[in-house]
Amino acid sequence: MNAQIINSEAKEISISITETDIGILYIIQHELLNASNVNFAGVIVKHPLTNECWMRINSTTKPLTEVKKSTESAIKMADEFKELFNSKLR
Repeated sequence: MNAQIINSEAKEISISITETDIGILYIIQHELLNASNVNFAGVIVKHPLTNECWMRINSTTKPLTEVKKSTESAIKMADEFKELFNSKLR
């Protein structure tokens, strides 16, 4: 996964992400939308042939900090699912 900031302002950021699965970005978007400081979080596939996705976040605090917190929350949730599935398979 490669990420590049397209536009960054005090309360809004736009990021271009390549070499990723849109499903991962949807999970991060879900976590962002559950954050109290985030007003908007959107993800689109910019172009399917280049596998480029764009994400835009608008928040009342630093949007990059919100992305970091939401990504960490998504990783924690994935680890909990992994433990749950592994415990059921044993």
